[in-house]
Amino acid sequence: MRKGVMGVGMILLGCLVFSEPLWAESCPTWRPERLQLEITTLKNQLEHWDVAYYQQGNSLVEDEVYDSLRKKLQLWLACAGLAPAEESVPLLPAGKLSHPVAHTGLRKLPDPAAVAQWLHGRSDLWVQPKVDGVAITLVYRDGVLVSAISRGDGLKGENWLENVRAIPAVPTGIKDAPQTLTLQGELFLMVNGHQQKRSGGINARAKVAGALMKKRPSPVLQQIGLFVWAWPDGPQAMPQRLHQLAAMGFPLTLAYSQPVKSLVQVQQWRDRWYQAALPFVTDGVVIHQARSPQGRYWQAKPGDWAVAWKYSPAQQVAQVNGVEFNVGRTGKIAVVLRLEPVRLDDKWVTRVNLGSLPRWRQWAVVPGDQVVISLMGHGIPHLNKVVWRVKERSMPSAPSAEHYHPLSCFSWRPDCRQQFLARLVWLSGRQGLNLHGVNESTWQALIDQGLVRHLLDWLVLTPEQLMSAPGIGGKRGQSIYRQFQLARQQPFARWLIALGAPLSPQQAVTLRSWHQVQQLPAEAWRTMAGIGTKRARQIVDFLKHPPLLALVSTLASQQITSFASEVDLINDPDAGN
Repeated sequence: MRKGVMGVGMILLGCLVFSEPLWAESCPTWRPERLQLEITTLKNQLEHWDVAYYQQGNSLVEDEVYDSLRKKLQLWLACAGLAPAEESVPLLPAGKLSHPVAHTGLRKLPDPAAVAQWLHGRSDLWVQPKVDGVAITLVYRDGVLVSAISRGDGLKGENWLENVRAIPAVPTGIKDAPQTLTLQGELFLMVNGHQQKRSGGINARAKVAGALMKKRPSPVLQQIGLFVWAWPDGPQAMPQRLHQLAAMGFPLTLAYSQPVKSLVQVQQWRDRWYQAALPFVTDGVVIHQARSPQGRYWQAKPGDWAVAWKYSPAQQVAQVNGVEFNVGRTGKIAVVLRLEPVRLDDKWVTRVNLGSLPRWRQWAVVPGDQVVISLMGHGIPHLNKVVWRVKERSMPSAPSAEHYHPLSCFSWRPDCRQQFLARLVWLSGRQGLNLHGVNESTWQALIDQGLVRHLLDWLVLTPEQLMSAPGIGGKRGQSIYRQFQLARQQPFARWLIALGAPLSPQQAVTLRSWHQVQQLPAEAWRTMAGIGTKRARQIVDFLKHPPLLALVSTLASQQITSFASEVDLINDPDAGN
């Protein structure tokens, strides 16, 4: 998170060890020269965003996106075996001030198991919302605010005293305060009834940072609140500390601190605050031990007396590992992006449907690009945007849209592999002949064995042929054979839709025979509900298509209901003999 300067010097080879499964973060398979090129390009992009954020107060990218790409850079540097720089990139203006007590930061725990492990053997524990804002050190001498320092690198930060004095929520004077009072806390954007689960982060942190970095007071300063989360060298007893903070003018800490003894209690407060209406944006919870070391021992790295358990992000950055082109039953080409696995909510996302070929060309996504993924209704992954593009680009070869259409691929050949398989899956599906136990893997096994090369070859397969197909076997082969025989008794309307006629079950229900549909002109089709001029033309073209007529001939020869009596209408007077 960009709460301080996070330069390249913060990168450690140890970042290769993640709490998530190892396969979720792997080194790219690029040649060394390309890896170096991509590292340089990503590093330059991050530095561009840093300059805008730290020097101009402009957030050009969401915090979670920035954090994810910064982590990606860390990984790539480690993959390349590059030693990290010794110091952070100096992005902030000169004149930094030293913190009287270092900002420790927080170790992020990934899941309940890690939280339970941390809780084990600890006592006097408290949980607070993890307020999403900008970290600050406040120093009071004899009750007067004399210093306000941004977090910076944890040891030094910027002098924000002038702007902080303009924030009504920060007392500039405190009665009966200790002679020297040092507080650490979060400056946040005050909101009314913010529900994190419903509204997310609303980029509140960037608005606060922008206001604090401006040379002239911003109106946003009037909307900034303060949540004090650390009082170095303050009272060791948490209740005493909370009540004294409230008495000095910092009431939120008391209002939003709860004692806990178990993982269940932590989870309850985490869930409650995630859904509750709060005066600030949150991104998780923080669990504190009441007692902490003396301030002089604090370091600019996570201490062991407090940890964070963040909420699952609403969106994640994922690397595109490949682009797949899937041809459907009607010849439409759907583009699917294969992703480096990322976790959203309680699921791992490895693929996202991008839509049509024109949409893919509009996005211009290639392997190696970094994209933002979120979950839409029913947990379906959705592509939000491309946030970073690889420097070396190679567009995958896409199939020709002109080659595939609703009347193509009624039989198997290499270039028809996907559409032909999709036709078979449709035929056996619930909307078609409803063949129980016959699915895509069944058809694939029969195709691989050379038993199905045309859409109706399965009608003449024997139980022995089915049982010999790899992956099917004896018992399943017998069951599939019975389903194939039952299909012969399905009504004409089901057969027509199963073959791919562009009709709905409601439109086909009144159709009784092949003879009937052959006699219907385009005008008659247009009188049916939901069928316009274009659809009527499609239906007529389908019914006259030679491959379809060949299938009808096969059905007639196999004495299928409503086809067998129409042999003379399908240009095959010998069929059925």
